[in-house]
Order: sequence, then structure tokens, then C-alpha cells
Amino acid sequence: MSEAAAARPPTFAAGAIVGLVLAGVVAAAAMAVLSAYAPDLRSGQDGRAHALSRSAIGYAGAPILMKGLGASVLVSRTRPTRPSASVVVLTPDRGLSPEELQSYPKGVLTLIVLPKWAAMPDPLRKTFVRKVGVAPGEAAFQDMLKSYAPQTRLAALKGQARPTLQGAPGSAFAGMTLRTGQIDSLRTLSGEGWAPLLVDERGQAVLVQSRKIPSIWVLADPDLLNNQGLASLDTARAGATILEVARGGERPILFDVTLNGLERGRGLGRLMLEPPLLAATLIAVAAGVLMGLHALARFGQPRAKGRAFALGARALVDNSADLVRMARKEHELAPAYADLTRNLVARAAGGHAGQEHWLDDLARRRGVAAPADLAAEAETIKTRDDLLAVARKLYDWRGEMTRERR
Repeated sequence: MSEAAAARPPTFAAGAIVGLVLAGVVAAAAMAVLSAYAPDLRSGQDGRAHALSRSAIGYAGAPILMKGLGASVLVSRTRPTRPSASVVVLTPDRGLSPEELQSYPKGVLTLIVLPKWAAMPDPLRKTFVRKVGVAPGEAAFQDMLKSYAPQTRLAALKGQARPTLQGAPGSAFAGMTLRTGQIDSLRTLSGEGWAPLLVDERGQAVLVQSRKIPSIWVLADPDLLNNQGLASLDTARAGATILEVARGGERPILFDVTLNGLERGRGLGRLMLEPPLLAATLIAVAAGVLMGLHALARFGQPRAKGRAFALGARALVDNSADLVRMARKEHELAPAYADLTRNLVARAAGGHAGQEHWLDDLARRRGVAAPADLAAEAETIKTRDDLLAVARKLYDWRGEMTRERR
């Protein structure tokens, strides 16, 4: 390798690689959390007709109005599992299937507000809409409401009007008169199976009740409860009266938005990120981080693969040592190791092997054990642990005799 190639810096710096890995981990974790909570992050400001929408055809003003009048109000993003004791207000979209509407757990009284307007988002103002006109689709409502009445007919009055609504005799609104503000294309509902609750001057019903299931009310014209209608004080009074009669002055009101596609998620990812399983998730993440750190500290550059059968004197020594170990004869090597240590000390001190008297005199001056004592102890060992203890003594004795530790 040339000097220029050896001096060339690496393609990727270690810090940059670590930074990229950390950024990837954080991005993956954020993506997982956002995916689990995606339904909750929808604000509902999409311009459609539901209780979270602040557009003209939305119903965000109705919960605010009823709260101001002292009613207990909830805008629900969780589909109930059983019928509730609340007055449930449903604002289905035009494309909702009859099965979805029928399977929704109803309340002690359920008010279904039918959609009326076809609108498009305002390109200049976010969350605003532009009115296109009264949406057709009487056949769609006929199918949607067929489980509550066999026939449903809708009619829209041309132009604008300020209708006066009268309570139908024998209904919960009997004897009431509700004046409204200006309403464009007032829509009414009729048909076999519906009993009128509120009618206009022509006797056409604006609010009806199912004869088959009396707890089902249907409001034909949503302008009595939507935001553009509540902008008028008279219409707001009329809408509040409808809801007050429905709740009987004491029941809570639940505005549902799950039928509008704004249901809060209940997936496995959300379950793992909330108590009581949040602790297990954090423990798993911490274990993964610790495993990664352990692997990073443990493993370095890959080692080159060696020969299956080593060559040379080292391989012969290693094989011989393995045979001794397998036979459990290590302790029998202690006398030979003691002789080897004594000879090494004699050679390092300038003498010759076999000069025991000279080594005894040197050991006495050094203040250590005599070679004969260590050799005698090496003859008596019986176990591998004893061998290790004697080897340690011989090593220390050699260091004192030759001053190698200094």
C-alpha cells in the first residue's frame, strides 16, 4: 500500500455514522408513535358537517351553546360499546351505509341530523367552505333510514324564509312556537312511519319521530343546529330548545363524530404506548439500547480465519497441553516447573544449574524460601488449584531472587 493511500482519510467518519444511526432510530420511534396516535391528531377542521368542524355547515357551535346553557356535553371520538343514558346526536355523512347507522349503539334518545348542503373547501381561507347548493340524494336517505320508517320523502322550499315552527299536538313540543332566523331552502321530511314533532306554517314537518322506534328523532334541516344557523339569535334559541326538550332538562348530550371517520384509534401500537403496558415497552427499548451498546463495545474488527490445523512448535505445545488437561494430570507437572524455575534463577544470577548450596545462600540473603522447600512442596500437590498456588509462589520467588520486580 502506498503512503498516499495509507494517509487517505476514511470515506465516512465515525461520528457521522453514529449520528446517522441515532437519527434513524429517533425517526423510526417518532414514526411509530405518530402512526399509533394519527387519528387523535386530526383536528376535525376539514370543513365537513360534524361536531368538530367550525365551518358554516359544521356543528362545533352546538356543543359550545349547550355548555353555556348548563348542559353536560361531550364530543365523542370513541365508539360506545353499549347504549348510553345520554341523548346522542348523530350527524351522518351522505354516503353512510344503513348498516353503519343501525349498528351504532343508540342513546336513551337519538337525534339524527341529516346533511343538507353540498359544499367545497374555500381555496383562500382554511377550514372555510363555499356553498354549492342543496345536495340531492333522497334515495340515499330512504335507504339510510329504512330501518326506522318504511318511507322517507324530503322537500326543500325555494328561496329564503323565516319560518315559525309549531309543536305538533300530542308531541313533546305540543303548544310550543319557535321563531327562527333566515333559513335558505328550508327542508322538510314526510313519509309513512314518521310522526311530526315540529312543523312549519304549511304543516310540513321539520323534526320527526320514528313510529317504530320512538327514541329516534330526525332533524330534516341542519340549519337549525349548524354554525351558520346559530349565527342568528332566533335560530340559536330554536336549536337550543330542540336539544333541551330532547334531554328532558337533565340528561347529558353526546355529539358523535366516529361516524364521520374521526374515531380515536385503539390499535396495538397505541396500547403499547399507554399504561399499564408503557412500562414494558420502555423496558424493552432500554434492553435493546443496552444490547446495542454491548455489541458495539464487544465486537471490533473481524479476525482473520486461521488454519483448521496449526503448524509449528506452538501447535505441538498447545496440543500437548490439551492432552495433559484432558487427562487431568496438570498437578504432576509441578516438580518439573519447580526445577525449571530454579535453573532459570541460577542462569540469571550467573551460576550454573545444580548449584543448590549457592542458591540456598542467595535465598537466605534475599529473605525468601530455599529452593529445596519449594521443590518439596511441589512434590506434594494433588489438584489443579494446588498447582496454581505453587506456580504463583515459584513466580514470586523467581522475582525476588533475580530482582526482576525492581
